[in-house]
Amino acid sequence: MKLVRFALTLAFACSFLSGSHALAQGEAEFYKGKSVSLLIGFGPGGANDVWARLLARHMPRHMPGEPGMTPQNMPGAGTLKLANHLATAAPRDGTVFGLINRGIPLEPLLGGQNVLLDPQKMGWIGSPDKDTSVCAVRKDAKVKTMQDLRTTELAVGATGSGADTAIYPEFLTEFLGMKFKTIKGYPGSNEIVMAMERNEVQGICVAFQSLARTRLYTDSELTILFQAGLEKDPGVPPQVPLATELTAGSKEDTDALRLVLARTALGRPFVAPPGLAPVRLATLRRAFDATMKDAAFVAEAERLKLTVEPIAGDAIARILGEIYATPPEVVRRVSRILGHVSGPAAP
Repeated sequence: MKLVRFALTLAFACSFLSGSHALAQGEAEFYKGKSVSLLIGFGPGGANDVWARLLARHMPRHMPGEPGMTPQNMPGAGTLKLANHLATAAPRDGTVFGLINRGIPLEPLLGGQNVLLDPQKMGWIGSPDKDTSVCAVRKDAKVKTMQDLRTTELAVGATGSGADTAIYPEFLTEFLGMKFKTIKGYPGSNEIVMAMERNEVQGICVAFQSLARTRLYTDSELTILFQAGLEKDPGVPPQVPLATELTAGSKEDTDALRLVLARTALGRPFVAPPGLAPVRLATLRRAFDATMKDAAFVAEAERLKLTVEPIAGDAIARILGEIYATPPEVVRRVSRILGHVSGPAAP
């Protein structure tokens, strides 16, 4: 009987390995000689653009067939333009994926307008880091602390709906009566920072790594008011408080604020169109995960002052599932606060 069980186990293992080899060979044949488009929902020069181009330089080595990979900027509406393109128009064969704002996947839940994607059907590939957003101001602004926002108006620049640059000031204005004046329409965070340099606006809410790359930050011309996260980011100066410290502590307020801040758990998400064959999504995820451990990739990231703290694609999908399971009454409250009067999609 032992010999029979051994023979059956060996036969199963051989069959599994043979099948895996055939799948890998098929993936190599598909990708060989092709060029994969890596679309970037942000303008050039910022941390998101740097991350995407860094990935494009290293990820092809870890893909079957070693295809080329071409990064291309497609900014617009806080990356909603790219998200909708991936959801409705991009090829669904693994030759196109992109980097979008982490707030976009929450927009359908919260009743955002003109959102064409279903986040739970997209092909989440992974995030290279866990960067937390912060809200910062020029040092000569009248607002000096988080508490000052209760009494003093602060003009902040923003891109589009769903982006950190807009969602945090708009939510905190309605939720806690903070005096943000949100000026939308900037193509990206770089343009907002340039507007800050001109004193056209005095503040911005954006991922910390993006902010840390700016001249205003490196020249110590900014004050960070708070971190927009569920827990403190070790990369952010330790004296910077959390936005959760602004609430009165009621469960209802805490639940609402936690839903808005939950986007930070998605990191900097790279995503493929929906309807991707499972084997193709698995190929992209494996290549992404392997790149995150690649010594050359990590070394170049360090030279670029980026911190590699990856989030796997299946983890992003799981987090989104948990977010979309938020009790309806919490979702409705946050949606109303954000002014999405048409109401959110059903969780």
